Amino acid sequence: MSTTRDAALRYAADYTHHYRAKLAELLAIPSISTDPEHNADVEHAAEWLTGELARLGASNAEILQTNGKPIVWGELNAADADAPTILVYGHYDVQPVDPLELWNSQPFVATERDGSLYARGASDMKGQLMAALAALEAIKNSGAYPLNVRFLLEGEEEIGSPSLEASIARYADRFRADLCLNPDTGMIAADCPTITYGLRGLAYFEVRLRGPAHDLHSGIFGGAVENPAHVLCDLLAGLHDEEGRVTLPGFYDRVRELSAEEREELARLPLDDQAFLQQTGAPALFGEAGYTTVERIGARPTLEINGMYSGFGGTGAKTVLPATATAKISTRLVPDQDPAEVRDMLLEYFKTYVPQTVSHEVEVMALGPPLITERDNPGNRALAAALESVWGRKPLYKREGGSIPVSIYLQRALGMPSVLTGFGLPDDNLHAPNEKLDLATWYRGIDALIHFFYNAADGDIR
Repeated sequence: MSTTRDAALRYAADYTHHYRAKLAELLAIPSISTDPEHNADVEHAAEWLTGELARLGASNAEILQTNGKPIVWGELNAADADAPTILVYGHYDVQPVDPLELWNSQPFVATERDGSLYARGASDMKGQLMAALAALEAIKNSGAYPLNVRFLLEGEEEIGSPSLEASIARYADRFRADLCLNPDTGMIAADCPTITYGLRGLAYFEVRLRGPAHDLHSGIFGGAVENPAHVLCDLLAGLHDEEGRVTLPGFYDRVRELSAEEREELARLPLDDQAFLQQTGAPALFGEAGYTTVERIGARPTLEINGMYSGFGGTGAKTVLPATATAKISTRLVPDQDPAEVRDMLLEYFKTYVPQTVSHEVEVMALGPPLITERDNPGNRALAAALESVWGRKPLYKREGGSIPVSIYLQRALGMPSVLTGFGLPDDNLHAPNEKLDLATWYRGIDALIHFFYNAADGDIR
């Protein structure tokens, strides 16, 4: 192990409280991208990160304007001009905190309990982003950077990254690199370092139905006017069959089937149905027939109702026939499904089956493609060795159920491969109240990323 690598690891061990304090600063900014009332907070988070890049030595750190939320960019230069270049990806936006009453502490005040740090964004993904910056700070304070590092830190991942693809094309020369490090996934367990090699895509919609011009008295008009809530329930129920399969014609036509070898590898992951029951609190599991739970959440497509609203939802009774009914629907897609094709399928479904007694509109809120990578590529080898150096065991490889559009956009526009990892745990309550980050695992993750940057510099990632 090189002297500078040793020094960087010692620095990281000595400055854990400093890292935690810096993370708390970022977590205090309520950068909720989906809520326009927090646009100033999103801008604040971008400015804060620009200052952090400057502190790391990026004299050219700046905020890039986009058609949506700003992108933070900067560049750290290696002493060797011929050193490889890594692009570090991260997002600084977070999900809303609702329902606020279910939080045990303030969502934007980092609160430590039982070895975990609780706050919105602690795990997804401000904590993961700050692990990468902490590793680079340790390297900076131990010698020269062993490679060139560029940054793409966006503020709209939680709303599907709608302007990211155009921004990558617009600023392609700034983002060009040999490899992208994307720490926006997670670990199977605290003792199981994990590399993700597949991500599901996303197509997200809001469906709105309208019947009468305004809410009506259900006793006077019920039976004479179609109820949009009834219609919506019928339409949503028709999107699945009794075995949990999506009924949209053509939905499965492009789905890449799992090979026998990959099914065997996924079966080796230390995840059983009991673990999912414990994590979810559900009385029983459910899903597409013919596949295991691990296969369903990473390698099979889904369609979910994310929210519904119609009529009266307050305390007590109100005999109302609602004028409108709304649902939010998301699909998670797998290779080789096309989000645009799925969009067209859903639009055709509602066009065909919405009755003439109500009108409808469908808003397309996000479209993101799926990703699959080679498990044994130079970037993953550098990362695997780094994880093994810290955890003392070879990492596990898994597909992730969530969606991260940037990896496929970089692959398409720049031919850039990505390595996907992270140090969040399954019980971190992502997108839910009491989101948390296990600090011991996070500190080990910082060490692993120090190793990764040196490994990538020493190896042939080009």
